[in-house]
Amino acid sequence: MSTRPAPVPLLIACALGIEHLALRTGDRGGAGGPFTVVRTGMGPKAAERSVTRHLAGPALAGAAVLATGFCAGLAPGMHPGDLVVAEETRDPHGTVPCVGTDLLVKELARLLPGRTVHTGPLTGSDHVVRGPERSDLFATGAIAVDMESAATLLSAVRAGGRPVAAVRVVVDAPEHELVRIGTVRGGISAFRVLRSIVPAFFEWHRSLLLPRR
Repeated sequence: MSTRPAPVPLLIACALGIEHLALRTGDRGGAGGPFTVVRTGMGPKAAERSVTRHLAGPALAGAAVLATGFCAGLAPGMHPGDLVVAEETRDPHGTVPCVGTDLLVKELARLLPGRTVHTGPLTGSDHVVRGPERSDLFATGAIAVDMESAATLLSAVRAGGRPVAAVRVVVDAPEHELVRIGTVRGGISAFRVLRSIVPAFFEWHRSLLLPRR
Protein backbone atom coordinates (compact mmCIF):
# COMPACT_ATOMS: atom_id res chain seq x y z
CA MET A 1 0.00 0.00 0.00
CA SER A 2 1.37 3.41 -1.00
CA THR A 3 1.99 5.89 1.78
CA ARG A 4 2.77 8.79 -0.54
CA PRO A 5 0.61 11.85 0.22
CA ALA A 6 -1.94 12.92 -2.37
CA PRO A 7 -0.65 15.65 -4.70
CA VAL A 8 -1.47 19.21 -3.69
CA PRO A 9 -4.16 20.43 -6.09
CA LEU A 10 -3.92 23.74 -7.96
CA LEU A 11 -6.66 26.35 -8.26
CA ILE A 12 -6.17 28.84 -11.10
CA ALA A 13 -8.55 31.77 -10.68
CA CYS A 14 -9.55 34.38 -13.25
CA ALA A 15 -12.47 36.79 -13.50
CA LEU A 16 -13.54 37.26 -17.12
CA GLY A 17 -14.91 34.94 -19.74
CA ILE A 18 -12.18 35.91 -22.21
CA GLU A 19 -9.52 35.10 -19.58
CA HIS A 20 -11.18 31.75 -18.90
CA LEU A 21 -11.19 31.01 -22.63
CA ALA A 22 -7.47 31.77 -22.88
CA LEU A 23 -6.71 29.46 -19.96
CA ARG A 24 -8.92 26.66 -21.32
CA THR A 25 -7.30 26.79 -24.76
CA GLY A 26 -3.71 27.06 -23.52
CA ASP A 27 -1.34 24.08 -23.40
CA ARG A 28 -2.50 21.96 -20.49
CA GLY A 29 -0.23 18.99 -21.13
CA GLY A 30 2.34 19.96 -18.51
CA ALA A 31 0.11 19.65 -15.46
CA GLY A 32 2.03 18.14 -12.56
CA GLY A 33 -1.06 17.29 -10.55
CA PRO A 34 -4.78 17.92 -10.27
CA PHE A 35 -5.89 21.44 -11.18
CA THR A 36 -9.08 23.45 -11.51
CA VAL A 37 -9.61 26.64 -13.51
CA VAL A 38 -12.29 28.84 -11.97
CA ARG A 39 -13.96 31.95 -13.32
CA THR A 40 -14.75 33.96 -10.19
CA GLY A 41 -16.65 36.83 -11.75
CA MET A 42 -15.58 40.45 -11.81
CA GLY A 43 -14.57 42.46 -8.75
CA PRO A 44 -13.11 41.71 -5.31
CA LYS A 45 -16.37 40.61 -3.67
CA ALA A 46 -17.09 38.09 -6.42
CA ALA A 47 -13.52 36.78 -6.20
CA GLU A 48 -13.74 36.43 -2.41
CA ARG A 49 -17.04 34.54 -2.56
CA SER A 50 -15.94 32.21 -5.34
CA VAL A 51 -12.52 31.34 -3.96
CA THR A 52 -13.83 30.81 -0.44
CA ARG A 53 -16.58 28.51 -1.74
CA HIS A 54 -14.25 26.44 -3.91
CA LEU A 55 -11.59 26.00 -1.23
CA ALA A 56 -14.23 24.82 1.24
CA GLY A 57 -14.82 21.71 -0.88
CA PRO A 58 -12.84 18.50 -0.28
CA ALA A 59 -11.44 18.39 -3.84
CA LEU A 60 -9.45 21.58 -3.28
CA ALA A 61 -8.50 21.17 0.37
CA GLY A 62 -5.04 22.66 0.83
CA ALA A 63 -4.86 23.72 -2.82
CA ALA A 64 -2.20 26.10 -4.08
CA VAL A 65 -3.85 29.18 -5.58
CA LEU A 66 -2.70 31.25 -8.54
CA ALA A 67 -4.59 34.37 -9.59
CA THR A 68 -4.25 35.36 -13.22
CA GLY A 69 -5.82 37.30 -16.06
CA PHE A 70 -5.41 40.85 -17.28
CA CYS A 71 -4.35 43.97 -15.41
CA ALA A 72 -3.62 47.65 -15.82
CA GLY A 73 0.03 48.60 -15.73
CA LEU A 74 0.96 51.57 -13.57
CA ALA A 75 4.60 52.18 -14.47
CA PRO A 76 5.52 54.44 -17.39
CA GLY A 77 6.85 52.45 -20.33
CA MET A 78 4.63 49.41 -19.82
CA HIS A 79 2.95 47.98 -22.91
CA PRO A 80 -0.01 45.68 -23.57
CA GLY A 81 1.27 42.11 -23.52
CA ASP A 82 3.88 42.76 -20.82
CA LEU A 83 3.78 40.32 -17.91
CA VAL A 84 3.49 41.08 -14.20
CA VAL A 85 4.63 38.60 -11.54
CA ALA A 86 3.45 39.85 -8.16
CA GLU A 87 5.89 39.80 -5.28
CA GLU A 88 2.88 40.53 -3.11
CA THR A 89 -0.76 41.49 -3.51
CA ARG A 90 -2.27 44.28 -1.46
CA ASP A 91 -5.54 46.08 -0.91
CA PRO A 92 -7.15 47.90 2.03
CA HIS A 93 -7.91 44.52 3.67
CA GLY A 94 -4.35 43.20 3.76
CA THR A 95 -1.10 42.24 2.06
CA VAL A 96 -0.23 38.71 0.96
CA PRO A 97 3.34 37.68 -0.02
CA CYS A 98 3.63 35.46 -3.07
CA VAL A 99 5.59 32.21 -3.34
CA GLY A 100 7.94 31.06 -6.09
CA THR A 101 8.16 34.35 -7.96
CA ASP A 102 11.70 33.71 -9.23
CA LEU A 103 10.63 30.42 -10.79
CA LEU A 104 7.64 32.07 -12.46
CA VAL A 105 9.82 34.82 -13.92
CA LYS A 106 12.26 32.21 -15.25
CA GLU A 107 9.51 30.10 -16.83
CA LEU A 108 7.77 33.08 -18.40
CA ALA A 109 11.05 34.26 -19.92
CA ARG A 110 11.62 30.78 -21.32
CA LEU A 111 8.13 30.56 -22.83
CA LEU A 112 8.11 34.07 -24.27
CA PRO A 113 11.71 35.20 -24.87
CA GLY A 114 11.90 38.93 -25.38
CA ARG A 115 8.63 39.59 -23.60
CA THR A 116 9.05 42.04 -20.70
CA VAL A 117 8.35 40.61 -17.24
CA HIS A 118 7.81 43.09 -14.41
CA THR A 119 7.98 42.15 -10.73
CA GLY A 120 6.69 44.08 -7.75
CA PRO A 121 3.56 44.72 -5.70
CA LEU A 122 0.20 44.17 -7.39
CA THR A 123 -2.54 46.30 -5.89
CA GLY A 124 -6.27 45.69 -5.80
CA SER A 125 -9.14 48.02 -6.69
CA ASP A 126 -12.91 47.75 -6.67
CA HIS A 127 -13.24 49.64 -9.96
CA VAL A 128 -11.47 50.19 -13.27
CA VAL A 129 -8.55 52.56 -12.75
CA ARG A 130 -8.19 55.47 -15.15
CA GLY A 131 -6.28 58.73 -15.54
CA PRO A 132 -4.67 60.40 -12.52
CA GLU A 133 -5.59 57.54 -10.18
CA ARG A 134 -3.06 55.40 -12.01
CA SER A 135 -0.16 57.67 -11.03
CA ASP A 136 -1.47 57.87 -7.45
CA LEU A 137 -1.34 54.07 -7.15
CA PHE A 138 2.11 53.96 -8.75
CA ALA A 139 3.31 56.40 -6.08
CA THR A 140 2.47 53.77 -3.43
CA GLY A 141 5.05 51.42 -4.98
CA ALA A 142 2.61 49.21 -6.87
CA ILE A 143 3.48 48.36 -10.48
CA ALA A 144 0.05 47.14 -11.62
CA VAL A 145 -3.58 46.97 -10.54
CA ASP A 146 -6.51 44.64 -11.03
CA MET A 147 -9.78 43.98 -9.25
CA GLU A 148 -9.45 40.34 -8.19
CA SER A 149 -5.90 39.19 -7.38
CA ALA A 150 -5.63 40.72 -3.91
CA ALA A 151 -9.06 39.45 -2.88
CA THR A 152 -8.32 36.02 -4.35
CA LEU A 153 -5.04 35.52 -2.48
CA LEU A 154 -6.29 37.02 0.78
CA SER A 155 -9.32 34.71 0.70
CA ALA A 156 -7.03 31.77 -0.08
CA VAL A 157 -4.71 32.29 2.89
CA ARG A 158 -7.61 33.00 5.21
CA ALA A 159 -8.98 29.58 4.26
CA GLY A 160 -5.72 27.98 5.44
CA GLY A 161 -1.97 28.14 4.90
CA ARG A 162 -1.07 27.43 1.26
CA PRO A 163 1.25 28.62 -1.53
CA VAL A 164 -0.18 31.53 -3.52
CA ALA A 165 0.95 33.57 -6.52
CA ALA A 166 -0.38 36.06 -9.03
CA VAL A 167 0.62 36.48 -12.67
CA ARG A 168 -1.09 39.07 -14.83
CA VAL A 169 -0.88 40.24 -18.43
CA VAL A 170 -0.92 44.00 -19.01
CA VAL A 171 -3.82 45.00 -21.22
CA ASP A 172 -3.95 48.66 -20.29
CA ALA A 173 -0.98 50.92 -19.56
CA PRO A 174 -0.30 54.62 -18.93
CA GLU A 175 0.40 55.39 -22.58
CA HIS A 176 -1.97 52.71 -23.92
CA GLU A 177 -5.35 53.06 -22.23
CA LEU A 178 -8.01 50.75 -23.66
CA VAL A 179 -11.77 51.12 -23.86
CA ARG A 180 -13.00 47.65 -24.83
CA ILE A 181 -10.64 44.74 -24.35
CA GLY A 182 -12.00 42.47 -27.09
CA THR A 183 -11.84 44.95 -29.96
CA VAL A 184 -8.43 46.53 -29.50
CA ARG A 185 -5.08 45.22 -30.66
CA GLY A 186 -3.68 45.36 -27.13
CA GLY A 187 -6.50 43.16 -25.86
CA ILE A 188 -5.90 40.58 -28.56
CA SER A 189 -2.17 40.56 -27.79
CA ALA A 190 -2.86 40.10 -24.08
CA PHE A 191 -5.21 37.19 -24.81
CA ARG A 192 -2.53 35.41 -26.84
CA VAL A 193 0.07 35.98 -24.13
CA LEU A 194 -2.21 34.63 -21.40
CA ARG A 195 -2.95 31.53 -23.46
CA SER A 196 0.78 30.98 -24.00
CA ILE A 197 1.86 31.10 -20.36
CA VAL A 198 -0.32 28.33 -18.90
CA PRO A 199 2.67 25.90 -18.81
CA ALA A 200 4.47 28.30 -16.44
CA PHE A 201 1.63 27.88 -13.95
CA PHE A 202 2.00 24.11 -14.09
CA GLU A 203 5.78 24.36 -13.62
CA TRP A 204 5.19 26.54 -10.56
CA HIS A 205 2.73 23.96 -9.24
CA ARG A 206 5.13 21.11 -9.97
CA SER A 207 7.87 22.86 -7.98
CA LEU A 208 5.57 22.87 -4.96
CA LEU A 209 5.23 19.08 -5.18
CA LEU A 210 8.98 18.48 -5.01
CA PRO A 211 10.34 17.33 -1.63
CA ARG A 212 11.93 20.13 0.39
CA ARG A 213 15.63 19.69 1.26
